[in-house]
Amino acid sequence: MSEANVPAVVLAAGEGRRLDPLTNRRPKPMVPVANRPILEYVISAIADAGIDRVVLIVGYRDERIRNHFGDGDDWDIDIEYVVQETQLGTAHAVLQAESAVDGPFLVLNGDRIVDSSLVERVRDEIVDADTSPVMSVTRTGHASDYGVVSLEGNRIVDITEKPTEPVRSEVINAGVYGFDGAIFDAIRETPTEHGEMAITTTLETIASEEPIRAIRYRDVWLDVSYLWDLLNVNAAVIDEFDDSGAELDGAIAADTTIGENISLGANATLGGSVAIGDNVTIEANAVVSNAVVFSDAVIEAGAVVRDAIVAENARIGANATIAGGESTVVVADEVHEDVELGGVVGDNATVGGGTVLDPGTVLGDGAVVDPGATVSGRIESDAIVRRG
Repeated sequence: MSEANVPAVVLAAGEGRRLDPLTNRRPKPMVPVANRPILEYVISAIADAGIDRVVLIVGYRDERIRNHFGDGDDWDIDIEYVVQETQLGTAHAVLQAESAVDGPFLVLNGDRIVDSSLVERVRDEIVDADTSPVMSVTRTGHASDYGVVSLEGNRIVDITEKPTEPVRSEVINAGVYGFDGAIFDAIRETPTEHGEMAITTTLETIASEEPIRAIRYRDVWLDVSYLWDLLNVNAAVIDEFDDSGAELDGAIAADTTIGENISLGANATLGGSVAIGDNVTIEANAVVSNAVVFSDAVIEAGAVVRDAIVAENARIGANATIAGGESTVVVADEVHEDVELGGVVGDNATVGGGTVLDPGTVLGDGAVVDPGATVSGRIESDAIVRRG
């Protein structure tokens, strides 16, 4: 098979529960970073690598993905959709593509941003070499959060997914793979863990029998696992990729990306690392910095929004404060300390005027906070928070 005919299978079926409430109405790959869905960066990298056929494995809220990407014409690629009816893990997701591919193919995570150069290198390796799997690896200071990889030269000899013991290696699975049809039989032999089949479990088994070829990668590698990661990745993407902006009144930092139809009031300030979606209103004297503001949100006069995520159609009342700073955040019974997250305001939520959100506060979709209240912790969707 020629390089041009190698398809890319993109895993985009998952919900992303750790990003609740942002994933209540959209799948994780459709969460915006610098005003573009995460998945769009993945699709662009594939297209830039010269691959013209993509198989998107979709499931949860798949209509959001289909409506945005359509048949792929906007990226000069052909997109085919395959539904993973029940999300039973990454290996199970790859298995859904069996009837859609013939010969070598790539697999990418739909929620991880990489450079097109990595896609090219994995594609070239799976075409030019033998049939054993290819797996990309990179380095991170938070290796224990991912699949830790042991190498002998350019061969992977062991993979440990999210190890509980202290790790010596900083080399992790970068999430771009090259496979051929043999992977499907290997997946069928993969044991389930907590009801799911993970592709890393499949590869662990293969690595115990034969070395897996490694592609070392040191360029852009961005992952959104938790809410606060969205702020970090947004800042990195604006710095790395984005050159958009707008001529508006008010003070706007250079590292800011602005959508269409924005209303910015007199003396409003947009600090650094800010993404403002389409149709957003920011009234006079408001201050927004290190923030992601989704489309159709409203930030009223004098409000302060720092280290925060304001979701679609949410409203921050006049003189309300999300002061920002470090906090302790609990996600699925895991305690994360020293997290830089001022707050998250879910879709259609309303923060009353003069309200204060303590660092780490997460408001669910449709939640309403009365004017003048002080809020902390996690507030359920559609809850009403009264003052006092």
